[in-house]
Amino acid sequence: MVMNSELFQPTIPIGEPELMRASAYQRYLDELHADPGGISTRISQLSPSLRADLLRFGHDGGASEVVEVMAACVRHAKRVTIHLQCGDRVVPLTVFAQERLVHCPVPMDELIGKHLLDLRVMHVEPALLRPPGDEQAALVGAEHLHHALAPLLWEMAMRGLRRELLPEIAGPAVYRVAPSLDTSALPAIGAVMAAIQRLARQSASLRELADWPGMDRERATRLLNALYLQSGLIVSRSHPDAVRDGWF
Repeated sequence: MVMNSELFQPTIPIGEPELMRASAYQRYLDELHADPGGISTRISQLSPSLRADLLRFGHDGGASEVVEVMAACVRHAKRVTIHLQCGDRVVPLTVFAQERLVHCPVPMDELIGKHLLDLRVMHVEPALLRPPGDEQAALVGAEHLHHALAPLLWEMAMRGLRRELLPEIAGPAVYRVAPSLDTSALPAIGAVMAAIQRLARQSASLRELADWPGMDRERATRLLNALYLQSGLIVSRSHPDAVRDGWF
């Protein structure tokens, strides 16, 4: 499909990244949905497991929360571009799950510092960009636009819109911090860091974690999501405490 050039004129001052208007990109998506070889063809290029997750969230991932889609990309270890509505613009965030990197044309402190609660997933598709060091050098983005994935995942879990457990860790279970997790590298202080250190020594259910000093249900939920996204959470559903919680 040929994009209408009028839809993709730069909309922000010279010197800033040229980001598409959200309204123009939505019209483009609407045209793709109307084209039999449009959205469905591009989504079919994703791995079957990731595609199934996105279809569970919405027809192309667009009905889901950002952290949900990020979690799916990390879980399936795929290179994916997530088109995020950020105010009246669209930010293409490319996730390199295996390399634990993201490519973003907007400064990370602006994306998560100013717009974190405003981000909305518009579309998900296979990444065209390649990670640093790839043999297809022409498809590698500028070095200064690459950032570590872990801090972004942490901020999205701890300060984003989602206040419920991610589906992969929800339900009757007890949780513990994985021994392999470097807790000293986490941007946590106070009651959150104390809870992390305690979870490294003992298992706890969500209900128990919410009762620890300085914690509540929302804070406990966000922490568990954040630890899961750092690949630092052990989830046990056969533990006696998990079974007991399941009964009640």
